[in-house]
Amino acid sequence: MHCPGCGQQQISTETKFCSRCGLPLGVISEVLAYGGYLPQLAELNRKKTFFNKKNGVVLGLFWFVFFTMFMTAFFGILGAPEEFVGILAVTGVFGGLMTMIASLIFLPSSKKFVPNTFQPPVPSQMQGFGQQHNQSALPPQQTMPAASYAVPQAGNWRDTNDLQPNVSENATKLLEQDETVQIKNGRD
Repeated sequence: MHCPGCGQQQISTETKFCSRCGLPLGVISEVLAYGGYLPQLAELNRKKTFFNKKNGVVLGLFWFVFFTMFMTAFFGILGAPEEFVGILAVTGVFGGLMTMIASLIFLPSSKKFVPNTFQPPVPSQMQGFGQQHNQSALPPQQTMPAASYAVPQAGNWRDTNDLQPNVSENATKLLEQDETVQIKNGRD
């Protein structure tokens, strides 16, 4: 099996994490074991119900429009008693409102929430090549005591006087020479 993240070949299909990039390989090996199919996903898809919050709100809106606008106009045109038309209007308004409120309170959500169940392993639980490692995630701290530092030998120091001066230093020196020449000429 190869890691889909970096392409590193794994020693075993039972490897939990890629040795190069650390990608969790548990799900990938499970997909390979079931032939590209995860049984958990089939169970999530099977639990779909028709009665959910979204469908309840749509039913409430349909109820409101049907009874309040369509049925009252229809029976008003036919000449039904005004009390009956009023009852249809009240039934449409309050029935639709109660249906929407009840569906928002009591019905399950139409969206599936799948929590992130990935938890990185604790280093003491990680195994590599069949051996138990008792190392922490980082290597041990390496320090060098200050006493081990020594002053370099005289030959190791580079004398900065032998460095070539840069352009600004040359320009400064020339300006200083001009000033001294002008001062001398001014005294004479």
